[in-house]
Amino acid sequence: MGYTPTMDIEAEAKKLLLENRRTTDGNQYTIPSADHYPYQWLWDSCFHAIILAKFEPAAAKAELKALLSKQFESGLIPHIIYWSPGILHLFRWGVEGTSSLTQPPMLAYAAWEAHNRDLDMPFLQSIFPGLVSYYRYLLTERDPHGRHLASIINPDESGEDNSPRFDAPLGVAPGVTLKDHLEKRTELVDRNRECNFEAGTCMRDFFWVKDVLFNTVLVENLRALSKIAAYLKHAEYEHSFGGEAEAVASAMRERMFEGGVYWSTMGAEFAKLKVATWAHFVPLFAGLYTPPEADEVVRKHLLNPETFYGPFGIRTTSAREAAYRPHADDFSWRGPSWMAAHWFIYLGLKRYGFAKEAADIRAKSVALLEKSGFRECFDPETGEGLGARGFTWGALALDMMEA
Repeated sequence: MGYTPTMDIEAEAKKLLLENRRTTDGNQYTIPSADHYPYQWLWDSCFHAIILAKFEPAAAKAELKALLSKQFESGLIPHIIYWSPGILHLFRWGVEGTSSLTQPPMLAYAAWEAHNRDLDMPFLQSIFPGLVSYYRYLLTERDPHGRHLASIINPDESGEDNSPRFDAPLGVAPGVTLKDHLEKRTELVDRNRECNFEAGTCMRDFFWVKDVLFNTVLVENLRALSKIAAYLKHAEYEHSFGGEAEAVASAMRERMFEGGVYWSTMGAEFAKLKVATWAHFVPLFAGLYTPPEADEVVRKHLLNPETFYGPFGIRTTSAREAAYRPHADDFSWRGPSWMAAHWFIYLGLKRYGFAKEAADIRAKSVALLEKSGFRECFDPETGEGLGARGFTWGALALDMMEA
């Protein structure tokens, strides 16, 4: 479907990214929102790099280098870097200066995108050791039993802090308040801290989830890392990470797939967390569905107005779920539409040839920005903006408008 924006999305996105740019100790990065997120966040910076690569490749590369500058000896890249010590740390979860959690590993994908926009072998060579270390960490420390699925030790590592698919392992009810949910996650971090964030112990005793989103992102990023290795003529790494990507994809099929969709799992028995969220659609991004399966997922679930297809956007939680709340006082993954979710779905639809459906997602995304501006998320029933203002994820619409 055709759609002509009534606002200059590109100009507004560039302006916002520049306004949210910061430099500390020689590191240049972009904060997601000046009024609510005054730090650097892992997958947010990856999104920033993907957009910045289109018109300011040097800034895109700087964004990724800043992330890698705080990499742990273990290989973990923290999901928050507190560059400004004078700012109140609402999420001081872990060591001084950073959190001790991570986020969906979009780094290799973003690095490859940045390189493709501005061919730069020295840049890839400089970050390659850090990339190898990070993804090796996820494949080993986050998979201590060798099942080829990376675990998360806190809902925040999924990027969807209070998604209802984590209610059962967290021990909360569908009607939990945002405040109480945050308290439970903070308590979990305290437990993690007691065991020094040792992934195996923490997962076994407190929170052990193999998440669909996290592992889907891992698959596609391992493929990107394999491409980077091939470009740098590291044949061993090319084959190793390419093989790991397909091993994770195979394990997801074996452990997570049921009833035509993928489900996150918990515990040593891989019990499926059967709460219907937009995570059903993320595997499209990595091509994990067969074409017939993808067609069913799109027709039966994505385009169903009684579940996910809202008037103004894709609901992040099915309207049929007890946890569904389209409007939150602050922000929520329990119903509202998020631009990153739209972006993943859009690219997944394009991958499978759903051109009309992808165009619809793009049009809805642009319309949300025109109606409510660059907000953190949106009410899928009304289009009203929710959460933080001046939120950079809206810039992902540029990628949808170009692709």
